[in-house]
Amino acid sequence: MADKDVDLFVIGAGSGGVRAARIAASYGARVMIAEEFRVGGTCVIRGCVPKKLLVYASRFAQDFEDAAGFGWTVPEKPTFSWPTLIANKDREIDRLEAAYVATLERWKVQIVRARAVIEDANTIRLSTGEKVRTKTILIATGGWPHMGPNIPGLEHVISSNEAFHLEDMPKRIVIQGGGYIAVEFACVFARLGSKVTLVYRGENILRGFDDDIREHLRLEMQARGIKVICGHTVDAVEKQGDAYLSKLSDGSTVAADKVMFAIGRRPNVMGIGCEALKMECHEHGGIEVDEFSRTSVPNVYAIGDVTNRVNLTPVAIREGHAFADTLYGGKPTTVDHHNVPTAVFSEPELGVIGLTEAQAREQFDTDVYKTSFRPLKATLSGRAGRVFMKLLVDASTNLVVGCHIAGPDAGEMIQLVAIAMKMKATKADFDGTMAVHPTMAEELVTMREKAATYKRGQA
Repeated sequence: MADKDVDLFVIGAGSGGVRAARIAASYGARVMIAEEFRVGGTCVIRGCVPKKLLVYASRFAQDFEDAAGFGWTVPEKPTFSWPTLIANKDREIDRLEAAYVATLERWKVQIVRARAVIEDANTIRLSTGEKVRTKTILIATGGWPHMGPNIPGLEHVISSNEAFHLEDMPKRIVIQGGGYIAVEFACVFARLGSKVTLVYRGENILRGFDDDIREHLRLEMQARGIKVICGHTVDAVEKQGDAYLSKLSDGSTVAADKVMFAIGRRPNVMGIGCEALKMECHEHGGIEVDEFSRTSVPNVYAIGDVTNRVNLTPVAIREGHAFADTLYGGKPTTVDHHNVPTAVFSEPELGVIGLTEAQAREQFDTDVYKTSFRPLKATLSGRAGRVFMKLLVDASTNLVVGCHIAGPDAGEMIQLVAIAMKMKATKADFDGTMAVHPTMAEELVTMREKAATYKRGQA
């Protein structure tokens, strides 16, 4: 490929970069996108999608057990094959990558399978040795697992990247971390039969989530056999034959077949040329951008996890679309990062949007509504888990400002609650909505009794 000019060069073919490239091309821009690994990025290749497939697999264990209470007889104890699951998962990821590639090719986006480095504001250097001149650069390189300090034995530790490609399912696993990834993998492995120990340095898992839902999930995880150790860290990992001994900060040890760290992800900015442009980065390491995703360099933009704003795939996609609309569609568009719904595919599943109770009480007088109940399905299955739901309301305006759900299909429910909150729904709107019975979701519109009312700033 000789040196050539394009209108837009996108670095990173993840969800955000692909969306930006496709929309820009649909407006007539000449677009080139570079990806050194696989088209699809973290979410499609080694994140949300394969993770959800593993979650589905893990839930069948409970389904088989629950079926007995509904009259089903499973003649023999079901058996599970980790290699079969991983092979089937890999085939689906291959299919999705091919679909992404086909979409880009259909819109005549040039795909470069190489590493791209910014040489100056209008020049990209490829790992093939070639250079590309471009009017605009979009950085969409996402994030990368952070492995923490260089403790003894860190070379024995895997990240979520490697967890998707293990040859065998570990009978015992230690997972360090307390966020989405750590909690989700802990639940997946436990449901598939592993003995799981979760180690987290904070006082409780899922920092930043509502305190009630954090506590609810931790207790439910422990009830399902996951050992949750808070207030500690893994300070060393020692290989002992085919196993590993994790030494914790209190001096105790935990033996396991695998040790996995999921202690956070960092913006993937190293080695892509940001230094050459003296591009501004904020204190958390992400590239600093304005409301239109423009960096401190006028013709260089950045979207998705590399900016460290709201690090979720749908946000990156929305940012990529808005970027293309603004620059090539003649429709200046900003992204609303307020009230972004999210789900944690733990067991039980979580769905949340808006403020936590602590945040709400700092900002205004707050009415709190919450309920916990045993779902109808559990009455015959005999399962002990409970559903938890919570609504937070601004007492002065009656606006619903937060919703927190723990239970089956919480992720599906929170997507619909998000529409209502986007439309500025009040508690009266929720109360005036007819319930669908019998469902778990009906509790969202039948909670009438306040659990508490707090004045602004009240402890």
